[in-house]
Amino acid sequence: MEIDQYLGVFIEESKEHLQALNQNLLELEKQPENIGVVNEIFRSAHTLKGMSATMGYQDLANLTHQMENVLDAIRNQQIKINPDILDIVFDAVDSLEEMVLDIESGGAGTKEVSELVSQLAAIESGEAPLQAAAAVAEEPVSDTSGLILDEFELAVLRESEEKGFQNFYTKVTLREDCMLKAARVYMVFEVLESLGEVVKSNPDVSQLEDEAFDLTFEVLLVTQEPKELIEEKVLKVSEIDAVSIQNFFIDTYKHIQDEGQEEVTASVDEKKVEETTIEKKAQQSNKTIRVNIERLDILMNLFEELVIDRGRLEQIADDVKHPELHETVERMARISGDLQSIVLTMRMVSIDQVFNRFPRMVRQLAKDLGKKIDLQIEGAETELDRTVIDEIGDPLVHLIRNSLDHGVETPEVRRELGKPETGTIKLKAYHSGNHVFIDITDDGAGINRKKVTEKAINNGLITKEQAAIMNDNQVFSLIMQSGFSTADTISDISGRGVGLDVVRNTIESLGGTITINSEEGKGSIFSIELPLTLSIISVLLVEIQNEKYAVPLSSIIETAIIPKADIMHVHNQAVIDFRGRVVPLVSLKEVFQVPEVKEETDYYSVVIIKKGDKSAGLIVDGFIGQQEIVLKSLGNYLTEIFAISGATILGDGQVALIIDSNALIK
Repeated sequence: MEIDQYLGVFIEESKEHLQALNQNLLELEKQPENIGVVNEIFRSAHTLKGMSATMGYQDLANLTHQMENVLDAIRNQQIKINPDILDIVFDAVDSLEEMVLDIESGGAGTKEVSELVSQLAAIESGEAPLQAAAAVAEEPVSDTSGLILDEFELAVLRESEEKGFQNFYTKVTLREDCMLKAARVYMVFEVLESLGEVVKSNPDVSQLEDEAFDLTFEVLLVTQEPKELIEEKVLKVSEIDAVSIQNFFIDTYKHIQDEGQEEVTASVDEKKVEETTIEKKAQQSNKTIRVNIERLDILMNLFEELVIDRGRLEQIADDVKHPELHETVERMARISGDLQSIVLTMRMVSIDQVFNRFPRMVRQLAKDLGKKIDLQIEGAETELDRTVIDEIGDPLVHLIRNSLDHGVETPEVRRELGKPETGTIKLKAYHSGNHVFIDITDDGAGINRKKVTEKAINNGLITKEQAAIMNDNQVFSLIMQSGFSTADTISDISGRGVGLDVVRNTIESLGGTITINSEEGKGSIFSIELPLTLSIISVLLVEIQNEKYAVPLSSIIETAIIPKADIMHVHNQAVIDFRGRVVPLVSLKEVFQVPEVKEETDYYSVVIIKKGDKSAGLIVDGFIGQQEIVLKSLGNYLTEIFAISGATILGDGQVALIIDSNALIK
């Protein structure tokens, strides 16, 4: 078999399985009793082992095989998971990642893993590093008295396990002096249904309502809440004597039907489950194909040319005024619009591909630094162009490491400051117009303005006089200067400010911006703004004398015709009163030094643009209309032109420059 032809697929799929292992192990750390998550981890390890053995990477296969044995023991309730076992499994995943990266770079994927294999073997045999590692898991419920489950209820419970929920067998006993048993049962059900979903009760609901039971009733509950919370809330109901809550696992469930019927087991053949899962995954994989990004780039370039020609055809149709030609061009515009949507969607990738590496990284760094960190991720489903995704990972890694190392304080310091011991780092992504925003927020010490200004003055970046009149945002932006750091000692993790110039340069090279807001003692927010795509954008074409310019629609609030008499001046700056707000005016004719060939009128055509909470009015000579254009770079020789982000070719063959609204607002 020609192994080389499958190498690319092996590497890609191995990375996907390793990422799934990392994510599910982190989830297992939060929910150690969740067998559904263990099953997912086992499947990933099992598949990776088979792939590695087939490709001949024996070290990879051996380590994965031993890890698979440990996971099998965990899911069969022979070993109870604990932090020490998880640390060893995480180390094993790290070694697997190193071996896959070695294979990707042309190596043989070999690594000395005998110690790790021995540690995993010791865990499997019950001789883990700590005695707790060999502890037997809590016995699940096997005697459920009168709870008889049908196939539908079994399917619901099975699916809940697979999706990471917990199934609890809850036994509630009322006090002997309880006067209104049905009312108490109703109140208990209200509490349980606020925490999850009741799948089954014994006696059934009608008997409970008729009080056709003694003092005890049983309930099967599907939930994500911990046992302790459920027990606490149920006991708050009056006249409850006792509550017993135990894990309920389908694979160990047995019940006895009415006398004379044979015993029925609800456990499902594991082999059939795996075969079904593999079959489902095969069906899903058959509906997708892997496409080289270079082919998508070629497709995008061809489509960009089609967009330019489409604009040309639309203009010819308007000039000729031939009905059939006009109708054909309109149909072509609709079809090409649908095609454009598909092409752009093919290049869009969920930012989760970047975010999913951070929980594991934060977990390890927090342990190294002796800190407690709660990493919160929002908006991981937000999509970005693939070219942006490939570049944004490293800047985000650096910003998060900065926040963790020099932003969030140690538990001892946080206690002294009256803060919770666990610091919070929030990573949030969201769309706004044609841009994606990524915020990295921490509730740590913030940035010391005095320390930053002193360092900047010592480095000769600013003078004392300049420091006195600078606002906070201007001061904080100084830490993104090359080599700037306020750290007293540079750690191997980061120093607040070290390398932030690289972060800023990378983001700006993608057409984005980064801003910093901070409050000393309360934390910092690093906000990144990135374009959704770098290729095709919607613009408003405007005239400035005899020249045409394009203003991106994503930055436009609205357009207006303003009489010259309404123009005011504040500190030598022309402004207008726009809907109760003072908006400064910028004459594009003056900014771009456009030769004057038309006489001025008594009115100004104004495009109101906005960035964040700032706005401005751009004075132009006329509006042409909305159009989708292909964004073309000006090349390496024209990189420093103020307020111009690129150019496009219009339908009549003219070149129109694309205005950078952000630069004008700054």
